[in-house]
Amino acid sequence: MFDDKSILITGGTGSFGHRFVSTILERYKPRKLIIFSRDEVKQFEMQQLFDGPEMRYFIGDVRDRQRLIQATRDADIIIHAAALKQIPAAEYNPTECIKTNITGAENVIHAAIENDVERVIALSTDKAANPINLYGATKLASDKLFVAANNMVGKGRTIFSVVRYGNVVGSRGSVVPYFKKLLEEGAEALPITDDKMTRFWITLEQGVDFVLTNFQRMYGGEIFVPKLPSVRITDLAKAMAPDLPTKIVGIRPGEKLHEIMCPSDDSHLTLEFGDHYVIRPSIRFTRRNSNYTRNNLGEEGEPVAQGFEYNSGSNPHFLSVEEIREFNNRENL
Repeated sequence: MFDDKSILITGGTGSFGHRFVSTILERYKPRKLIIFSRDEVKQFEMQQLFDGPEMRYFIGDVRDRQRLIQATRDADIIIHAAALKQIPAAEYNPTECIKTNITGAENVIHAAIENDVERVIALSTDKAANPINLYGATKLASDKLFVAANNMVGKGRTIFSVVRYGNVVGSRGSVVPYFKKLLEEGAEALPITDDKMTRFWITLEQGVDFVLTNFQRMYGGEIFVPKLPSVRITDLAKAMAPDLPTKIVGIRPGEKLHEIMCPSDDSHLTLEFGDHYVIRPSIRFTRRNSNYTRNNLGEEGEPVAQGFEYNSGSNPHFLSVEEIREFNNRENL
């Protein structure tokens, strides 16, 4: 599916973009890999790692519709990873977050349809499920935009879907590198927001693999959610610093005790597959009539029970302290 294709990644200089490009180049022979982002320094640094003839680097902002239209000419596939993600910054600068996460999503959709892009997947977050902060609310709006975009295509070929997952282990701003930095600085205790806090656990490589597979599964309109193990933050602290005490510092504004990726209010739309869930669109599409129970890879799903919620706190699969340690070692964290 990815050989001889032109692939564009918005926000491509981030953690996901780096791993995605590395994986694509190892496994496939794309015609073009287009990195679209607004930071020329990060693009320069990325060019030192990936400088093959298929690489293209476009400086631009997803807020700029015309620049996106230029960048997506001849593109077959788009991964929309650009977003403002810092929760406190979004609360303090709500308009800026809205411009990037909502208006930016609209612009990606418009550019994809105008250039007859074949497939688009937008990256979402657990924060979009039952959002309690502005970042989550903007990503929920973005998810809705990408789902509804399937009714805007007319006679074009473009289809849109969403991939939603939670805490990416080792990504910028996540808890593991934060703990690691504190330990390197000689911290006498690790700060814990709440001793009951849990998180889903996924690596960048798992996230990239999940996105690649869903390009093959998608009909358009689905929200794909991977099945993942959970981690107790207290167990993570024990795994990283078994002899160090912890201190409770309190939940930050807009932070949740547990991650939710399939809310109970969407249980009537949710299907369970072997290694993932699919949240079906709540609206009907004029161009297709699929109940999504069988995807394009031939995998079959079943409806979940009424009221089902995929929650990191009630997840049946938790990693032990030793498993967390092995996990981190395997990922060189």
